[in-house]
Amino acid sequence: MKPAAIMLWLVTACAIALAAPAMFQDSLLYHPARAPAAEMASAGLAAWPAEGDFRGLVAEPAGPARATAIVFHGNAGHAGHRAYYAAMLTRLGLRVILAEYPAYGPRDGALGERSLVDDAAQTIALAHRLHGPPLLLIGESLGAGVAAASQREQVAALMLITPWDRLEQVAAHHYPWLPVGWLLRDRYDSVAHLAQIGRPVLVAVAERDRIVPARFGTALYETLPGPKKLEVVRAADHNDWIRYVDDGWWRSALGFLLGEAASR
Repeated sequence: MKPAAIMLWLVTACAIALAAPAMFQDSLLYHPARAPAAEMASAGLAAWPAEGDFRGLVAEPAGPARATAIVFHGNAGHAGHRAYYAAMLTRLGLRVILAEYPAYGPRDGALGERSLVDDAAQTIALAHRLHGPPLLLIGESLGAGVAAASQREQVAALMLITPWDRLEQVAAHHYPWLPVGWLLRDRYDSVAHLAQIGRPVLVAVAERDRIVPARFGTALYETLPGPKKLEVVRAADHNDWIRYVDDGWWRSALGFLLGEAASR
């Protein structure tokens, strides 16, 4: 093979190697599960705000709600798979909305940062209009990036679980041989989105997180203006952290987010 042909082959191979992640990044970042609303609404969960206008699932506490928490879940599955948030937080007196993303569960729409963030902002505005304050956002993994980007002045506080500072940092960790800064379309830059927040933010990182290593969440925490709190869930990995926290942990977290007078 002539040198020119070899060079052309190398350039072509490199172009394909670089183009593939750019073309398929949605499938790398988003893993939606589809399900009808009726199948997702079970075990105390109801379609919210209604089955015909489905934006998620809602669970009510036994008594008056001391706050409404909107949960933005991670990148896989659907909102119905996060019933454990509702089970825990309704016991502590919160109304819980498990928000669903476009193209997840029964919802139509497009994948991508702009689509998810714009939709989340609409969900927040609707929850505030229907239920009033105080309104908390809880975001896990991808959901932490969505919560950070979509939070508005109606939001009293945020809890970010296994978050990153910038998606680019996590991508570079997993794909160090790629120029991810050039390839990424979706940025989820939580540092920039929360630079001026000035409301309580609790950052919870999993000590042994192999998907979003704890250092990225800690880096986000260090940039926050405060009030802020860092919780390290000892021995936990990205997907099993819930097993390492108990009612006392949640009570402490809510006490910080809502103010000591609101804790139980």
